[in-house]
Amino acid sequence: MKKFLRPAAALTAALLALGSLAACGSSTPPTPPGSSASVSAAGATVLPVATNPMDTSGTKPGLTLTGAKAEDNVDPQSKAAVPDRLQFNLTNTTTTPMTGLDVYYTMKDTKTGKSESYYQKLDGLALAPGQEETIYFDNATGPGHYTENKYSLYRSSTNQVTITILADANGYATATGTATKVPGTGEKLD
Repeated sequence: MKKFLRPAAALTAALLALGSLAACGSSTPPTPPGSSASVSAAGATVLPVATNPMDTSGTKPGLTLTGAKAEDNVDPQSKAAVPDRLQFNLTNTTTTPMTGLDVYYTMKDTKTGKSESYYQKLDGLALAPGQEETIYFDNATGPGHYTENKYSLYRSSTNQVTITILADANGYATATGTATKVPGTGEKLD
């Protein structure tokens, strides 16, 4: 019997070592529980968070959030219809650049009362004085595009979903907006 136990133990140890080596070679650090990945790339994962981690103590005016939509979306440059997604505009109305931008948004199913919240740093985004930037949560790559949870209430609920959005920049008052998805699913070009 010892002959059979030793190879099994050796195989288990080898598999554990191989798993450890694979994890060491990963270029993506593990996401701590209760936080979300802030990677802006297709295929990245964004998970719900329990609380808002943003520092919303800033008081300077100048960050605005407008044009929040969750359906009937249009590309701001081409004016062509695009698939439904959470989308809004952030504008710096000051004479100085804005950095450290992040967003916290809560989705609420208006029929069941279920809600879930998401947080993301807007990596790579700085707003120049007077600049307006469209932000998309659509799992696409490129400027202004950030990850979304494709299993979120927005994507899975057949009821109306209201999305409350908070945007923040270092030292500035929090900007807010709301978007609504009407009952139904099956996002499409409108």
